[in-house]
Amino acid sequence: MILLVDLCNRTHPLSRDEFVLPIAHIVEKSGTTPVIRHYTQLSREDCEAASCSILCGTALKDNEFIHHLDEFQWLKEGRIPSLGICAGMQVMAKVFGGKIEQGDEIGMIMVRTVREDPLLEGKQEFSAYELHSFAPVPTDSFLVLAASSRCVQVIRHQSLPLYGVLFHPEVRNEWVVQRFLHLFMEGTD
Repeated sequence: MILLVDLCNRTHPLSRDEFVLPIAHIVEKSGTTPVIRHYTQLSREDCEAASCSILCGTALKDNEFIHHLDEFQWLKEGRIPSLGICAGMQVMAKVFGGKIEQGDEIGMIMVRTVREDPLLEGKQEFSAYELHSFAPVPTDSFLVLAASSRCVQVIRHQSLPLYGVLFHPEVRNEWVVQRFLHLFMEGTD
């Protein structure tokens, strides 16, 4: 099962349509039906049944999740390969002791690969869509794989199967989600 974690504040139900359902559509195109859970409703059973998880992004000022990091301690176990998108990358950085800095960006940016990795194979530079109020500053437990002129864009944990991207691959660059699934799910393209 591929678990999609909804990080949106419940008071903004349209955010699910914008940030979670497009990721679900990409996962479905890979031949798998995802299970969507709000981060406050994740159960131990959900985490045990998941073969991969994707922590989806949120709206620009929707940052309530950052006050509930205890809900994400399961990431430290490293049992579930996980991809954090925007807010999800911020969660990963914070759970592992990193910081979040103010850094509004909206629109298209250029991303440069700075370290080779299967997730970015063949992509030395690409354009991506940004929509964030904060940029994570990860600890040394993460390798920086790509950056823009302003901040870190893609990270991978040094020893756990955890990736984070600050841009929104559901808007442009669906290949990021597809490649992540391919890396950790046999039989997905």
